[in-house]
Amino acid sequence: MNDQPRRRPAKPHRRPKKDPVRFLAFEALRAVDERDAYANLVLPPLLKKARAKGDFDGRDAALATELVYGTLRRQGTYDAIVAACIDRPLREVDPPVLDVLNMGVHQLLGTRIPTHAAVSASVELARVVLGEGRAKFVNAVLRKVTAHDLDGWVEKVAPPYDEDAEDHLAVVHSHPRWIVSALWDALGGGRAGIEDLLEADNERPEVTLVARPGRSTTEELVKALGEDNSLPGRWSPYAVRMAEGGEPGALEAVRESRAGVQDEGSQLVAAALAAVPVEGRDSRWLDGCAGPGGKAALLAALAAERGATLLAAEKQPHRARLVERALAGNPGPYQVITADGTRPPWLPGTFDRILMDVPCSGLGALRRRPESRWRRRAEDLEAFAPLQRGLLREALKAVRVGGVVGYATCSPHLAETRVVVEDVLKGRGGEPVEAEWIDARPLLPGVPALGQGPDLQLWPHLHGTDAMYLALLRRTG
Repeated sequence: MNDQPRRRPAKPHRRPKKDPVRFLAFEALRAVDERDAYANLVLPPLLKKARAKGDFDGRDAALATELVYGTLRRQGTYDAIVAACIDRPLREVDPPVLDVLNMGVHQLLGTRIPTHAAVSASVELARVVLGEGRAKFVNAVLRKVTAHDLDGWVEKVAPPYDEDAEDHLAVVHSHPRWIVSALWDALGGGRAGIEDLLEADNERPEVTLVARPGRSTTEELVKALGEDNSLPGRWSPYAVRMAEGGEPGALEAVRESRAGVQDEGSQLVAAALAAVPVEGRDSRWLDGCAGPGGKAALLAALAAERGATLLAAEKQPHRARLVERALAGNPGPYQVITADGTRPPWLPGTFDRILMDVPCSGLGALRRRPESRWRRRAEDLEAFAPLQRGLLREALKAVRVGGVVGYATCSPHLAETRVVVEDVLKGRGGEPVEAEWIDARPLLPGVPALGQGPDLQLWPHLHGTDAMYLALLRRTG
C-alpha cells in the first residue's frame, strides 16, 4: 500500500496568445529604443505589413498608433509611476520590460480601455515577449498602478510646484527637466504659458497638407478629401488640415508631388521669405539646407510664379534624393545638388533670396517626434552651435547686397535662435557681417503672438504649429 499523497495533475501548458495590435506596438517601441529609430518612420511600414497580412483593420491601426505615441509622450510620467511601484531602481529594469510596463500604464491611465482588459492584455503580451517569470512581475506592478487614476498618481510622484517648479512640470507633463527650463526661458511669462506649451507638446498633431502654388490648389485638396474630412489652414493660404486623419499618400496630388504633407509653421517660414520686398534682381533663390524637401518644394513653386530659379542644396545624399522627389514636376527651373553650405560651391553674392533652415535640436517638433525629448541632452546644443553659425555666415556671404537671408530652426531654444543671429552679426567667432534685421512679423498678416520682433517665433499652443523660428536679414555691404 502506497501512503504517499497523490499529486494533483499538472495544469496543461497554455501557450500565450499573441495580440497582433500590442505586439506590433511593442515592436515599434523596441525599434525606437534599440536602434534610435523614429516612431513616425518605424510605425507606417509595420502597419502596412500588418494590413497586407490581414491582421489589422482601421481600428486596430488606430489603437496601435495610440499605444506607441501615447507611451512615448508620457514616458517620463509613467517612469515615475512605475518607479513608485517597484522595490529597485528603475535603471535596473530591463528596457523591454519597461516598454511593456509603460504601455500597460498608458492603457490604464491614458485610455478608456477597461482596467481588467488593460492588465490582462499587458500580462499576455509579457508572456509572449518576455516569458512567464517576468510576466508575473508585470502583473504585480500593474495591479499596484490600478490603485489610483492619473491625477492621483501625479499628486503622489511629482514634487510640489512651490518646492521645485521645473521638476514638478517635468513629471506632470513628461518632459526632461532641462527642456522644461529651456522652453520656459524662450517663452517667458508665468506658469500658465509654459503649462499650455507642455500640454500642447503631448497632443497628437493634425495632418496638414500644402497645395504647392501653380501645381495644386486648396480647393482641389478639399474636394479630394471631402468637406467632412477637411479644414482650412489656420494661417497659411496654401494649407488644408485633415479633420479625421487618413492616408495623405492616397491623394493624387500628393502622389504627383503637386501637394505634400507639411506643418503650417514650415509653410509660413517659406511664405515669409518669399514675401520680403527685394529691389532689383530677384531671379536666383537658394535653399541651403533643403532636405527632406518640403520648404524647397514650396519655395520652388513660389519662385516659378515669378520666373525665378531655385537651387536646392543638401549635404546628405539620401536627403538630396528626397528633395529631388519633392521637387519632381515643378514647372519652373530648379536644380538639386549635394553640397555643404559651410563649404559652398557657389560664388559670393550669387543669390537674391536664401533660406537656411539649419540642423538643430528639434525641440520645436516634440509633438511630432516625442522620442526626441528623451534622446536629446543639453550638451547637444554645443555641437550644433558652430554649424548653425557657419551656415548663417556663409549664407550672408552668398546673398548679394540688398538680398535677403532667412535663418530658420525647428527649435525655440534661445541658443539656437536669436543668440546665433546676434553672434554672427557681431562677428563672434568670425568676421562681422554687414546686414540688418528685417521685421518678419508684418510678412505674416493675421498671425498673432509672434513675439517682440524683429524675428518671429511660432508655438504649438498659440498657433497649432511646430515651434518654428525665423529671422530675416538683409545684406547691406
